Amino acid sequence: MEVGLLTAFLGGALALLSPCGALLLPGFFASTVTSRAALLPHALVFYLGLAVTLVPLGIGAGALGALVVGHRTLLIGLTSAVLVLLGALHALGLGFDLSRLLPGFDRLQQRSTRGSGFARTFVLGAVGGIAGFCAGPILGAVLTLAMGQGSMLLAGILLAVYGAGMVVPLTVLAAVWNRLGDRGRSRLRGRQFTLLGRRLHTTTFITGLVIIALGILFWATNGLVTLPSLVPTSTLARWQASSAGLNDPVVQVAAILVLGLLALLLWWRRDRRRRREEEPSAPITLAPGRRP
Repeated sequence: MEVGLLTAFLGGALALLSPCGALLLPGFFASTVTSRAALLPHALVFYLGLAVTLVPLGIGAGALGALVVGHRTLLIGLTSAVLVLLGALHALGLGFDLSRLLPGFDRLQQRSTRGSGFARTFVLGAVGGIAGFCAGPILGAVLTLAMGQGSMLLAGILLAVYGAGMVVPLTVLAAVWNRLGDRGRSRLRGRQFTLLGRRLHTTTFITGLVIIALGILFWATNGLVTLPSLVPTSTLARWQASSAGLNDPVVQVAAILVLGLLALLLWWRRDRRRRREEEPSAPITLAPGRRP
């Protein structure tokens, strides 16, 4: 399951960096969110918009997989084949837009271009999670992986992690957008190259190869079941034993309060520093009768 979560997170990040305009989102945030203090709330609202559309899709894919979970061999074979096919399509630049299959999505997409503030950010998240010609195969691969889990809960978690994979780099890029410059942004967008007479793009080609490798890995490890855990079992046991004291509700509440106070302190210091930088310098006054 750890590999599935990492893949979903990486898929969200690659969907954000896809060459079909998704990289415009950091620029939008950098231009519309007027202060860094407001960037985090907007990122959280954007993630809520993503979750509204992505998590139900993941739960639906998990429900579909649960219907055939009794035929696990067939489910693993179909999932692996679809992943390899989607990876090949994406590597060759043959994308598709999954949002066209949803009724009423065009009206939602039009609303994302209007309004302001948190409302627009929320709608933009609801649209940006599934729209995009280049991001279609990536989202399709994550949905296919979610279906292969055969569990509605795990499928919903995968799509939630996919959304987090979009939000984290989006927030970071928006925070440093103006410092990147044209050269840095062009590097993020990747570049085109020619392979066997066909024009391809580095981002989509590498992403497609990753999806293909995931499909092969899914087949070879019986749906990621026989894949070794990224964290050794002995290490997990030590962590569980050392964190036994955290099960006390008093300790948990105290930890939440301390983290909340720490976050408020960091926000207060950053806001105070920003205000100092924005304050105009005091004018220099000369004594009467003196020339500068």
